[in-house]
Amino acid sequence: MDREDDPPPVPEPRPGPSPEALAARKRVLGFGTHLIGYFAVMIMVTALNFWFTPENLWFIWPMVGWGPVLALHAAYAMGLFGIFKD
Repeated sequence: MDREDDPPPVPEPRPGPSPEALAARKRVLGFGTHLIGYFAVMIMVTALNFWFTPENLWFIWPMVGWGPVLALHAAYAMGLFGIFKD
């Protein structure tokens, strides 16, 4: 029997990422987008505050209002809300 006639070996297929890993990646990417948006907006709001009304520091209020929402999104991205699943 000639070795040249043998078909080449078929490599074993590698398993792809699990659905849980894909969902976790999507959550973290969503949080990253939210975080970048938060910092971009806060930089603009702070600059506008100091440019137009430096005597009144109102830029703190958007930070205080958006910060807890961002913290909840971080907790969700880390999977901390998974403890409530059945």
